[in-house]
Amino acid sequence: MIAIIDYEMGNLRSVQKGFEKGGHQAVITSDPAVVDGASHVVLPGVGAFADAVAALHRRKLVEPVRAAVAGGKPFLGICLGLQLLFEKSYEDGEFEGLGIIPGKVVRFRVPKDYKVPHMGWNQIEFCRRPPIFSGLDDGTYFYFVHSYYVVPSDKSVIATETHYAAPFCSSIWKDNLFATQFHPEKSQADGLRVLTNFAEL
Repeated sequence: MIAIIDYEMGNLRSVQKGFEKGGHQAVITSDPAVVDGASHVVLPGVGAFADAVAALHRRKLVEPVRAAVAGGKPFLGICLGLQLLFEKSYEDGEFEGLGIIPGKVVRFRVPKDYKVPHMGWNQIEFCRRPPIFSGLDDGTYFYFVHSYYVVPSDKSVIATETHYAAPFCSSIWKDNLFATQFHPEKSQADGLRVLTNFAEL
């Protein structure tokens, strides 16, 4: 059973429907016990970093997230769910993240002819090819909406990069942990393939 973590920040139903279209059951939950009992865990998210960290702590979901990753369960972070895995974010100040992946979250600094947030369809380029991208080509388009991006301390965790004035990390992979800056649930057939590949790990 796939647990989609509910901390009141994310398009949870869209993610759930994405899994259902691939024939996989997923539950939306804020219950730490359900997260602990799941075979797969998904941390989605849209919104402010500091609010999200506070909500995870308030709902006692931080330790279940860490335990899922440490215990080897397939784990997928999406958008803000990617950024939360890092040590700190500089979104509206400086805030501590979950510290699962060394590195930071920073705002785009782009020329004036580029808009922030980075919004819309953009391509990924593989640095490594994790199993959740099985069957997808280099240059596949996915849907992005974000003003901040992750900078891993260990570049070996970068799975894909995307160009927006300059290359940035658009997904990571470390063992059982996968996370994307883009939204698979909003990325049509290729995004659904990512979700299905994850569910079938």
